[in-house]
Amino acid sequence: MEDTFRHKGLRNKLVETVAHKGITDKTVLEAIGNVPRHLFMDSGFIQFAYRDQAFPIGAGQTISQPYTVAFQSQLLQVNKHEKVLEVGTGSGYQAAVLLEMGAKVFTIERQHELYLKSRTLLTRLGYKPYFFFGDGYEGVPRYAPYDKIIVTAGAPEVPQKLVQQLKVGGRMVIPFGGTSGQTMLLIEKLSTTEIRQTEHGSFAFVPMLKGKNK
Repeated sequence: MEDTFRHKGLRNKLVETVAHKGITDKTVLEAIGNVPRHLFMDSGFIQFAYRDQAFPIGAGQTISQPYTVAFQSQLLQVNKHEKVLEVGTGSGYQAAVLLEMGAKVFTIERQHELYLKSRTLLTRLGYKPYFFFGDGYEGVPRYAPYDKIIVTAGAPEVPQKLVQQLKVGGRMVIPFGGTSGQTMLLIEKLSTTEIRQTEHGSFAFVPMLKGKNK
């Protein structure tokens, strides 16, 4: 669980890279600079940890490209102490970034292998989100409403249960589309019956699947 001066130097370069690509939110940049991404990756990929690329993490999933993590986090406009629901814990890297930004994070994962792995790792690193194993399409209604919701897989439809769990005035960031690529959507909940939806570029995510995978 080493985090050396070399790792920190590489993170500083990564921060410069994502800033050059258009990330301006200082809280996001500081979080990217603080989270030891190499610890969220399999040992075979550690030497590539601070490249701005996605890499496999098992169970057919990936750790997202740092720029994508930063982009979604910036679009979410997280304020300290806000309740954020993350759909798709994956490696735990995005959750760690949100926690570094001061959010109170509720994170749900459908792959049992990743759920156990990320829960163990984040806990060892001192991060304390609320972990849930379950179907991301269902969200976590027990703790709703949420100030913000972030979806980290490509959704062929916008899950209405997630929209329902979003607080009025809240924001949801979700990659919308099929397996050939997605459009990043920002959904703002204007009232209990009205939302505003805007598009924010093209991305590539693994698909969001229904149900739980034990």
